[in-house]
Amino acid sequence: MSASKSNIKGALFALAGFGLFSTHDVVVKTLGATLSTFQIIFYSVLLSFPLVMLMLMRDRTADTLIPKHPWWTALRTGCAVITGLCVFYAFATLPMAEVYAIIFAQPLLITVLSIPILGETVGRHRWAAVVVGLIGVVVVLRPGASEFTLGHLAAVVGAFTGSLVSIIVRKIGQDERSAVLLLYPMMANFVVMALALPLVYTPMPLIDLGLVGLMASLAFIAGLLMIQAYKNGDAAIVAPMHYSQMIWAAIYGSLFFDEVPDKVTWIGAGIIISSGVYIVLRESLGGMSRVTPVLRTKSRAETGTTPRVSALARISRRTPARAQ
Repeated sequence: MSASKSNIKGALFALAGFGLFSTHDVVVKTLGATLSTFQIIFYSVLLSFPLVMLMLMRDRTADTLIPKHPWWTALRTGCAVITGLCVFYAFATLPMAEVYAIIFAQPLLITVLSIPILGETVGRHRWAAVVVGLIGVVVVLRPGASEFTLGHLAAVVGAFTGSLVSIIVRKIGQDERSAVLLLYPMMANFVVMALALPLVYTPMPLIDLGLVGLMASLAFIAGLLMIQAYKNGDAAIVAPMHYSQMIWAAIYGSLFFDEVPDKVTWIGAGIIISSGVYIVLRESLGGMSRVTPVLRTKSRAETGTTPRVSALARISRRTPARAQ
């Protein structure tokens, strides 16, 4: 297959994957209207475990579940739990387009965090893109012109902690076993949400449990599609497909929640997306980035509720012969 056809195939897989992730977010928002974020995450993790176990059966690595980098693993795990709480809460309380626009700032934050954590050197072009992108975030938040709610704060915090998770995985991912990368955030989420559950529990009708199961399935299938996307296409082609979620936000928001993104939100999102795409292009050009932290972020923010795409990809590539 030619490179162009392979890239088209990768882009289509990515578009399908992010479309399913957006459908997952519709379910989160729907459940968030009546259920606590703690309860949604608890059941999401609970129903994701069987899918994760099926994947881990392919992991033949002869090693323990004790992390080789315990402090980094602990920080990553804590940040993943915070990201899940913040992002799920943001979807429950804000229009989908606003949440996506703020979360799209992740490439900017990853670029900045890569300096102290990965020792990356960021040139003036990427610094300019970061500054412009953060201006876009301010445009979306429009301080003083509209109310800054707890949902907006949650989205901003979720974008930051999600970026920190991605950077930490970039730092320790090659040393840590895939099972450690998969299980620690999910187990931490399960324990934390279980402790909070008695304080917020609301009886769930069968349809809500079914929706949680649908969430887990959508995220898992979307992760598998993203694996295929990166197998077939260049990262510089696949990564920008993330921004297609803004289109899904407009469609789903209008269909299900009577949400129509206003002009200011579109302008801010456009600034953020342009900055993110520019950073991806700068990283993909030879010599522009030593560690390409944004390009190596395989999917969106890790919430610890579903398997991480990069860890799933490692397991899916591994064969018994290679593991020996």
